[in-house]
Amino acid sequence: MNFNSSQLRWLSSIVMAAMLSVLLAACAPTQPAPTTQQPATESTESSNTSSSSNATSSAGEQTTYPLTIKDATGYDFTFKEQPKRIVSISPAETEALFALGLDQQIVGVSEYDNYPEGVKSKARIGGVSKPDVEAVVALRPDVVFTGISSSEALVKELRAAGIPIFKTTPKTIDDVISNIELYGKITNRQAEAKQVTDHMREQVKSVTDAVASLTPEQKKKVYIEFSPGWTVGKGEFMDEMITLAGGTNIAGNTTGWHEINEEAIVAADPDVILYSKQSMDATTNQTLDQIIRARSGWNKIKAIQNNQLFGLDDDLVSRPGPRVTDGLVEIAHAIYPNLFKQ
Repeated sequence: MNFNSSQLRWLSSIVMAAMLSVLLAACAPTQPAPTTQQPATESTESSNTSSSSNATSSAGEQTTYPLTIKDATGYDFTFKEQPKRIVSISPAETEALFALGLDQQIVGVSEYDNYPEGVKSKARIGGVSKPDVEAVVALRPDVVFTGISSSEALVKELRAAGIPIFKTTPKTIDDVISNIELYGKITNRQAEAKQVTDHMREQVKSVTDAVASLTPEQKKKVYIEFSPGWTVGKGEFMDEMITLAGGTNIAGNTTGWHEINEEAIVAADPDVILYSKQSMDATTNQTLDQIIRARSGWNKIKAIQNNQLFGLDDDLVSRPGPRVTDGLVEIAHAIYPNLFKQ
């Protein structure tokens, strides 16, 4: 199977360590898969308040500094004041930080960052699996944020170079929401974080309410393929999104990202097939839906016979950031168009 550079980059964020380990943002395929750690959490907080730092958040609870937070690797960070210079080496984290209104504080992003528009003016510090350490150091960051795209080995390497890197490993939408709230606390953007996470929770509720009345017999069987020959089972938020949207993931009895068994997919006979709109075969220039339709025996699958194949926006459903609930809505609309008004 031939992959273009975009597919290889995407694969390198999420596949299990025993197979191809892939990054959600798109990186080299040598990265170990993210570990199943808990989201970063607040551990302790001082009673001393910095009035100059607290002036940023427009309303709501103010952050008290010094603030000590434990990240997903178990490392304790003490923020003496509101971070003034921030580097992000993960597109998902970048989106979250921009959503909190931290445009002026963000001084560097990865080469794969493409959203929002403001990232275009930021310094690029290389890839998410192997950033340019010298470039990061030169930006003099108060903190560097990264997510599941970066291995613990990379985090240790950067810390050894004196880089204050804060890592998260979200595995569910609730984890994503909790991390955004945590970023809001670290940066004294708690009011902004509440606006973002309230909207995300509203989107989740709108989806779950719409599918709540479905009986087990009415729930559609769903197959998802985001790079040729790969699907996902339990333990990843893309599986959770299918479940929240009222579908039944036909790979739900497996764990993590793995290569598919084509005969097993045919036997499962999914009602709906979801696929990446951006994935293509570099040699044949076939899109992923064309590849799927052309597989031997797959014309017997209900989803293909009924033309129930739906391309998804890669960034919305593969990045554990503030737009992941937009991806959930997109998935729900694809599975049950009659339950949702566009």
